[in-house]
Amino acid sequence: MPAIARCRMKPCRIGVDCLSDSHPSPSSARAGSLYALLAYGAWGLFPIYWKFFQQSSAVEVLSHRMIWSLVFLSGILLIQQRQAEVGALLRSPGRVGMLLVSATLLTCNWGLYIYGVNSDRVVETSLGYFINPLVSVLLGFIFLQERLHRGQQLAVVLAAVGVGYFVWQLGTVPWIALGLALTFAFYGLLRKVVVVAPLVGLAMETLMITPIALALVGYWQATGVGNFGTTLPLSLLFMGAGVMTSMPLLWFNNAAKRLRLSTLGFFQYLAPSLQLILGVFLYREPFTPTHAVTFGCIWTALLLYSTTSLLQRQG
Repeated sequence: MPAIARCRMKPCRIGVDCLSDSHPSPSSARAGSLYALLAYGAWGLFPIYWKFFQQSSAVEVLSHRMIWSLVFLSGILLIQQRQAEVGALLRSPGRVGMLLVSATLLTCNWGLYIYGVNSDRVVETSLGYFINPLVSVLLGFIFLQERLHRGQQLAVVLAAVGVGYFVWQLGTVPWIALGLALTFAFYGLLRKVVVVAPLVGLAMETLMITPIALALVGYWQATGVGNFGTTLPLSLLFMGAGVMTSMPLLWFNNAAKRLRLSTLGFFQYLAPSLQLILGVFLYREPFTPTHAVTFGCIWTALLLYSTTSLLQRQG
């Protein structure tokens, strides 16, 4: 997420300092588009990976995701010889404190997503990430005094109408979708105002949560209820969670450096679209007329938001 306070709050994924609106060269744009496809495609196909852990609890999977992400990210930092950046961050209690809060939000977001996938609610998780950009816009208006243009105001209202219709028709709150959207939007808000490099910030966040994760995994292994080590394939999947988490972030960082923000903005809808397709067609989750109306409101809101934002930049 953006980490520089003077940048406008944009709906984006984890780990971006500030996205450029400069005009990239054709070769740079092609490379950036490839990186964006890799990043958002990976995020969109994540449910397939997490479905392999259905015999494990979401907390156990989340714990291993934190541990192995830290291992992978630490390796990259060592290769890039960026230990000095980590040391400088540790000497800044204010930034560390903010990252502790963002780490908590990220943990909730990751855990909720894994739970949603493995409780056969992939469609609802996709709804959360469709809503997320609009929640980010609203938070920017509330906390950063960012101006909401009329089209963006209408987009936020349409999204609220869609969620309200869902609650009214089904008599239940889509709490997984709302939880994902809110935790990720607040995470982005915090990472926007904390000046820290994306990779260093994410490594610090996983470092803060990893002691708890290690304690939980150690307890589960000692009491014989942990799934790590039961089979080689499952153990490799646990370890691979770190790579699966970190590589899309690195791809996204490369895309952000090479693409205009308006171009990158259109790629962000690839991930929840793929999740929705997987939920409906691969995992045969229900997609009722109520879902159609709700998603229709959200999609219309996103189209209105994207069009308004594009016109703003061109103006």
